[in-house]
Amino acid sequence: MKVGVPTEIKTDEYRVALTPSGVRELVERGHEIVVQAGAGEGSAISDADYRGQGAEVLPDAESVFGAAELIVKVKEPQAPEVALLEPRHTLFTYLHLAPDRELTRGLVGSGATCVAYETVEDARGRLPLLAPMSEVAGKIATQAGAFMLEKPLGGRGILLGGVPGVAAANVMVIGGGVVGMNAAFIAIGMEATVYVYDRNIDRLRELDIAFGGRADTCYASTLDIEKRLPDVDLVIGAVLVHGAKAPYVIRRDQLSLMKKGAVLVDVSIDQGGCFETSRATTHSDPTYEVDGVTHYCVANMPGAVPITSTYALTNATLPYVLHLADAGVERAARENPGLAKGVNVAAGKVTYAPVAEATGHECTELFEAIGARAAA
Repeated sequence: MKVGVPTEIKTDEYRVALTPSGVRELVERGHEIVVQAGAGEGSAISDADYRGQGAEVLPDAESVFGAAELIVKVKEPQAPEVALLEPRHTLFTYLHLAPDRELTRGLVGSGATCVAYETVEDARGRLPLLAPMSEVAGKIATQAGAFMLEKPLGGRGILLGGVPGVAAANVMVIGGGVVGMNAAFIAIGMEATVYVYDRNIDRLRELDIAFGGRADTCYASTLDIEKRLPDVDLVIGAVLVHGAKAPYVIRRDQLSLMKKGAVLVDVSIDQGGCFETSRATTHSDPTYEVDGVTHYCVANMPGAVPITSTYALTNATLPYVLHLADAGVERAARENPGLAKGVNVAAGKVTYAPVAEATGHECTELFEAIGARAAA
């Protein structure tokens, strides 16, 4: 199979979807790899590095999409990329379709088969392709929040860990999954006072053990979150519903309870955001203020550390890329039910129920959609 790797064009995105190691693995299995010129530069990978492992370097995205059957990316396709998709293509990337009706319509109209990293599951129902970027995003969230609390950046002017004689900042993490756990670990390491909220008691028990008692674990009722807001300096939103739009955990009227210059970091922004006042921002222009509270809602936080993120992501995605290239999407999906859950769009149909519900589409069973295309 021909596998294509285009350069990411989302604003401030420096990751790349395949490393030279991945190229080597695919070539050794008999696949052809085409990489857009400069695709790896943001991750310190040169065109020569790709050529050295057997890839062909092509000058532009049009050439890559034109040559390849399997397109491997990092972020959701931008409008010029959607226009290049055809029914013969399988697209494998982060999609985050639930909050994006326009992109969903575009992918449905393309006829391509679109597999979302963030809804692929393993045998235990975990999200193996979301996890590495969640680890990175959780750590960045605390770093970014600590920075935005500095006075020149519009924050309260408080040091996260305090100093002897001066109390540390209070950090609230809402969501105890991979993002929340990593955000809390960094906040603990910076010597902040940390509160982690979740609605799964078993998960709170696990976190209590993982943190060694260095953070308070709290049940995430609306009232308990609201009662804590006047005391906190930094809130990190890390709420995830598999493939669906994130629920709001802080509403606009609750911002008035917070200190002026407090900071909200919304790591759920790819799924629509978990604060009512969230809107996507970029690394170049990361923050805005609502009612005296700074909002940091960068939609591709791991893109800021592409050398770390590219390798962490591709370590996780490569086995799936190999399976798709070896078997094709239909057979791979039948052989791996967890991979099948990653297929959000196929043959002009939405095939993942949470996306269908969020975007107003009818949900079609995956193999029914693929079978209808084959019959046509």
